[in-house]
This record gives sequence, C-alpha cells and structure tokens, in this order.
Amino acid sequence: MTTITAHDIAFRGAWAVEAEGLVKTFGANRAVDGVDLRVATGTVYGVLGPNGAGKTTTISMLATLLRPDGGNARIFGHDVQRESQVVRQLIGVTGQYASVDETLSATENLVLFARLLGLSHRAAKAKAAELLDEFGLTEAARRPLKNFSGGMRRRLDLAASLIAQPPLIFLDEPTTGLDPRTRSQMWDTIRRLVATGSTVLLTTQYLDEADQLADRIAVIDRGRVVAEGTGDDLKASVGSSSLQLRLQDPRDLDDLRVAIERVLKVTPTVSPEAGRVTAPMDDPDIVTELLVTLRDEGIRLSELSVQKPTLDEVFLTLTGHGVEADASGAESANELEGSRA
Repeated sequence: MTTITAHDIAFRGAWAVEAEGLVKTFGANRAVDGVDLRVATGTVYGVLGPNGAGKTTTISMLATLLRPDGGNARIFGHDVQRESQVVRQLIGVTGQYASVDETLSATENLVLFARLLGLSHRAAKAKAAELLDEFGLTEAARRPLKNFSGGMRRRLDLAASLIAQPPLIFLDEPTTGLDPRTRSQMWDTIRRLVATGSTVLLTTQYLDEADQLADRIAVIDRGRVVAEGTGDDLKASVGSSSLQLRLQDPRDLDDLRVAIERVLKVTPTVSPEAGRVTAPMDDPDIVTELLVTLRDEGIRLSELSVQKPTLDEVFLTLTGHGVEADASGAESANELEGSRA
C-alpha cells in the first residue's frame, strides 16, 4: 500500500480542505445547512460550536463517513465523493468515541491498526513503539485498555490515527473530559503535528482551546457557519477592549463614573457591590488622561486592567446563547449514528 504524505501533496495547492454549501439532513432535521470551509495547508483550523451545532456531521462528510445531501468538498483537491479512496489515504480521524479495543493492550492495538494499513509485522511493532513513546504511554504499553484512564485512551486513539502519518488530521473534540494537565499535553502534541507538516481540523466546545490552538476559527451554530476568521478578528468584531477599575474606597464610585464620562466620553457599567467600574476603551491613548484626572481628584484605585473581548462574547453576540449551551440533542444523536455508519 502506498501512503501519501504531506511532502507528496505540498505542490497541489494551498487548501487542505475546501467545502462549499455542505448539507446533511436526518429526516426533518437539517443538521448541516450550507457549510463553507477553507482550511490552509499546514495550519490548525478550529470549528467552534455547542453540542448539536453540526460539527461532527461536517467532519463525517469531509472524512467520507457520510455522503452529503448537497454541496461538495475536496481534500487536497480530491473530491470526497468521487475520489473517496484517495481521500482516505490523506486523512486520519480521531472521533469523540474511542476506536481502540479494550480487550487488547496499547501495543496490540497499535500493531493491529498498523497491520491493517499494510505494514509488515516488524514495521508495525516499530511504529507502535515510536507512537507510544511520543504519547507518553511506553510504561503502559502492555497494560489492558480497561485499566487506562480517559486521558490515556484519548492519547492512544490519537496515536492510532497517526500510524500512516496522514497529511490531514480530523480531531473531533479530542480533549472532552480530560483533566487540565492531559489537555495541555494534547495541545502540545497537536502543535508538534503541525510543526512537522500536518494540517489539523479541530472541533471543540472549549473557547480557550480554539483560542490557543487555531490559526483560524469557524463559529458554527444550528448547522451554519455564522462567523469565520482569526481569534483576534472574531473578538474585534464584537467591539473594543474594556477598561476595568476597582476603587480603594467604594464611596468614590459616583466621582469615578463622572470622570469616565467626562474624559472617555463613554457610559461605564458600575458594580457598587464590588466597587468596580467597567468602561469601553475605544481610544487607549485617552486612558492616560483619565488616570491623571483621577490622581488630581484624589480618586485612588486598587486595581486597573484591560480586558479584551472573549470568544464567549463572540458566540453570545452572534448566536444569542453561550458556546457550551446544549441544543435539543436530536441532532447530536443523529451525528453519532451517522458517524458510526
């Protein structure tokens, strides 16, 4: 079996993924409703959205696991429907549910996958050892998976998807349920994959994950892409940074509010209980003038900070609900059934 590597496809163009108007319906439910995506080669592309938004269904269509009901998609220029066998050589998929066998050890799982991909027994064992070392699982190599933690299973599942060293890797919510330390380890692994030439398309519900890893982010809600751009682009789209001030003496709140309105020409939000005032910061240069005014008027601060808009604010602004809000659940169930098909 011939494996196509990132080096082999480097000359074929800038886009690892091109999707236009993807549609998928399950009965009366339109799970994906005209999704457009373009993922540049050698980047991490984040798809951010709540449960039931259509993320897994979109991944399943791009990975040839589901046939689109409308639209088209290409992986490194190859049509996912007409050239599905070629596309499958170019991708690795790590889904939300582990594909490894709990009755086998970590080594046995990886050797099995490697043999199925056409590697010789010796090459399969060498590849398994290499991946176990990469993912910090060498000491547990002979342990049955039923004794693995959730984080160890996720790492092994990702290792299995990398046996063929695919140029494009789909990671569907890879860190769901992991503790912070294991999540951080997974982030480091994803960065290493991209540094060595792979492209990663990552779906997630975690705002910080998309912010930390993704070069570009698509915000998807109810089957549609509602915004797309870099993290900074998306944050800038919902407004400017805000200035947060906390007073030493809460009795100065009214004087602080008046000073902000006079100098910054904005209306602040006042939190009397916390002794804190938040004001839009449209012009950072004027903040110095405000601080001088507060000093001259004897208004003493205990804390000053600048808060940039967050991806949570982006999602709230675009959709009217938080990113981790759960949808009806029907579409999530359909996504799971479709992915297993």
